[in-house]
Amino acid sequence: MPTLSVTTRIRFGLFAILWWLSGCVAQQKIPYLQSKEYSTTAPVSVPNARQDYRIQPSDVLSIRVQSVQTNLNEIFNISDTRTVFSGDPSTLFLTGYSVDAAGFINLPTVNKVKVQGLTLDEAQVLIQQQVGKFVRDANVLVKLLSFKITVLGEVRNPGRYFIYNSQATLLEGLGLAGDLTEFGNRQNVKLIRQTATGSDVVLLDLTDPNLLKSPYFYLLPNDALYVEPLPARVNRGNANNLGIVFGGISALVLLFSYLKIF
Repeated sequence: MPTLSVTTRIRFGLFAILWWLSGCVAQQKIPYLQSKEYSTTAPVSVPNARQDYRIQPSDVLSIRVQSVQTNLNEIFNISDTRTVFSGDPSTLFLTGYSVDAAGFINLPTVNKVKVQGLTLDEAQVLIQQQVGKFVRDANVLVKLLSFKITVLGEVRNPGRYFIYNSQATLLEGLGLAGDLTEFGNRQNVKLIRQTATGSDVVLLDLTDPNLLKSPYFYLLPNDALYVEPLPARVNRGNANNLGIVFGGISALVLLFSYLKIF
């Protein structure tokens, strides 16, 4: 059987080294919130006022009425047994009140109540006032059911995720998707946010400590995050393809050398 020459072995060795280097990611591109001001002895305070979300059309609200008049409570408290046994968060929409295009919800007996532009606390006060006209000493709880985000790109578990609290941060959203892969571009994360006139797109740098001060650090319902791949991801894919090509060429060279012997 023929053996590879020293020159051929060197070429293969250099190719292997180049392939390995092409798939490497620089260490300084991986850590989040890089700053020399951070210390193990004292915390660094970063002011960033939390934004109050204001209700929009197509939102879905959970409204629960509590009072001593239990029969009247059930008029407002929509229930569906499927939500108890199903693990699909989308079934929560069956127990909610949808905000129509004009910004109203339709409550039994009370009829239409405009909630568009109100915070959840403000909507809770308004709805309690309206329900109080029919139910004595009523206590009303209002929650947002339609707080969902989408995370795509170079993350471990891309998909759609529901948020079960009134506020979520960018890091929490990425955490739900299992964090970025080593090939995720932490300096160029796209945030796509729906507005009344269309969509806003903002580029976020996860390595910048000033991200904690950004108004986009807090997510809003229907936000989408897209993590772009680093060039190393493309380079590794190209290197794999080149490896297949060179492997095929090497096989042909060996085959021709073998045939010449015989």
